[in-house]
Amino acid sequence: MECPHLGSSVCIAPASARFPQGSPSSWCCSVCRSNKSPWVCLTCSSVHCGRYVNGHAKKHYEDAQIPLANHKKTEKQEKVQHTVCMDCSSYSTYCYRCDDFVVNDTKLGLVQKVREHLQNLENSAFTADRHRKRKLLENSSLNSKLLKVNGSTNALCATGLRNLGNTCFMNAILQSLSNIQQFCCYFKELPAVELRNGKTAGRRTYHTRSQGDNNVSLVEEFRKTLCALWQGSQTAFSPESLFYVVWKIMPNFRGYQQQDAHEFMRYLLDHLHLELQGGFNGVSRSVILQENSGLSASNKCCINGASTVVTAIFGGILQNEVNCLICGTESRKFDPFLDLSLDIPSQFRNKRTKNQENGPMCTLRDCLRSFTDLEELDETELYMCHKCKKKQKSTKKFWIQKLPKVLCLHLKRFHWTEYLRNKVDTYVEFPLRDLDMKCYLLEPENSGPESCLYDLAAVVVHHGSGVGSGHYTAYATHEGRWFHFNDSTVTLTDEETVVKAKAYILFYVDRQAKSGSDKL
Repeated sequence: MECPHLGSSVCIAPASARFPQGSPSSWCCSVCRSNKSPWVCLTCSSVHCGRYVNGHAKKHYEDAQIPLANHKKTEKQEKVQHTVCMDCSSYSTYCYRCDDFVVNDTKLGLVQKVREHLQNLENSAFTADRHRKRKLLENSSLNSKLLKVNGSTNALCATGLRNLGNTCFMNAILQSLSNIQQFCCYFKELPAVELRNGKTAGRRTYHTRSQGDNNVSLVEEFRKTLCALWQGSQTAFSPESLFYVVWKIMPNFRGYQQQDAHEFMRYLLDHLHLELQGGFNGVSRSVILQENSGLSASNKCCINGASTVVTAIFGGILQNEVNCLICGTESRKFDPFLDLSLDIPSQFRNKRTKNQENGPMCTLRDCLRSFTDLEELDETELYMCHKCKKKQKSTKKFWIQKLPKVLCLHLKRFHWTEYLRNKVDTYVEFPLRDLDMKCYLLEPENSGPESCLYDLAAVVVHHGSGVGSGHYTAYATHEGRWFHFNDSTVTLTDEETVVKAKAYILFYVDRQAKSGSDKL
C-alpha cells in the first residue's frame, strides 16, 4: 500500500545511523535480546523483535505515541513518530499506523537507501563469516563444522525456514515436499515467471494484503522456496513471499493463528494443481510436464481436468464398493485421491508411547486394514439403493485400484467430541522401508514384485494437545541421511529417533519411481 506517513517517520540516514554490529538478520532485540524476527525503526535505528516473538517493535511504536496523545503536538513531535520499521531479514517495510506493508518511498528514496545498506551489511557479514570458516577449516577444525557420515565428511546442506508467527504448519509441509525428489526437482527446473513489467520491472516485489490476486503466482513462489532450501545456506530462509501468496488465494490461512498441517497440504496441492493446469500469463505448464516428466499417460491420474505433476506423483485411484444388505445390489465408484486419511482403531487409542506394555502395539498396517476392511454403514449413512428405490442398510469396502508414485498417509489424530476437538495421542508404529501395499490392491496379480513396495521419505509430527495449538516439525531423508526440521533449526538425526515419532502425515515413495526419479 501507499503509506502517507513515510515523510514524518523515516528520518535515519544509512551513512550516519548507528546500527548494531554483525548481520542484520541476526541482530538482537534491544529489550529481550532475542535474535528472532529483528525489526529496525526507521526513525531512530533501534532494533526490536517482531510482534510474533515478544512484540517489542510494536511496543516501541506505542510508547512513542504516548507523548503525542497526552500533550499538545509541537512541530517537532509531529515529525518524530516511530511508526515505520523494516524487517531485517526480508527488508520489507511496515507501518504500524496503516497496519500494513509499505510499497512506496520518501521523496529522497530513504527507504531504498536503508534497504540497500542493510543488504550490504548482510553480504559483508556473510563474506566475513565465510572467510572465518574457511580459516577454521584450514586449521583442521573439521569435526566442529562438518558432519561425518559413513566414514566420509559432508557439509550440512539443509536450510531451515523462519517461523513468521505460528507458521510451523507450513514449514513442516514445505520441508517434507522439498525432500520428495521427483516433485521438488520438477518445480526447481521450471523457468522463472516474470510477474512484473513497466516501471516495476527488475525490482523485488513486496507482497502486501492490498495487492490484487492477479499479481501473484503460487507456483512461482513455491519454486523459489524449494530452490532456496538446498543451496547450503546456514541462514534460515524466510518464506514471507510465499506466505503472502497463500493469504491471497487461500483465505482460510490468513492471519497468524495455528493451522492444521494436513489441511494446508491439501489446499497447497490443490491450488498448485489448478495453477499448473491453467499456466500463468497464458503459458500452460502442463505442456512442460508432458515433455519433460517422462511419465506415461497410464501413470497419470486426472483430478479436476488435465493431469499435472501433482496428480502424476501423488494421484491414485480408489474403488468404493457398496452392497445393499436387502437385495444384494452392488454399486462401484472410482474416486481419485492425493492422500489417504486413516483412522487410528479405537482399541489402540489409550496406548500413547512405543514402550507402553498395556496391550498390543498399533501399527500402520492396522490403520490401513481398518481403512480397507468391509464395514457396515450406520443409520446416518444409509445407502440409496436404485433397485429397492429407497435408503437401505449396506456395507462399504475400499480397494486401491491404482497406487500413486508418492503415497501420502494422513493419520486422523484430531476428532470432534460434543464440545471440542481432541487429539488421539496414540503411538503408531510405521516402517522406514518395505511398506508392501499389494494386499490392498484391487488386482494384485497384475502388479510386479517390487511395484508395491514403498520407502519412507518424510514424516510430519504434531507436538501438543490440540489442532489450534502445539507445534509442527518434520523428519525427512536426503541423500541417505535423516534430518529433523524444526522451523529455522535443522539437525542431523538417526533412524531410531525417526521411528519413535508420533507421526501425523507420512510420505512414502514407490521404490521403482524412486530409482527413476532422475527422469523427472
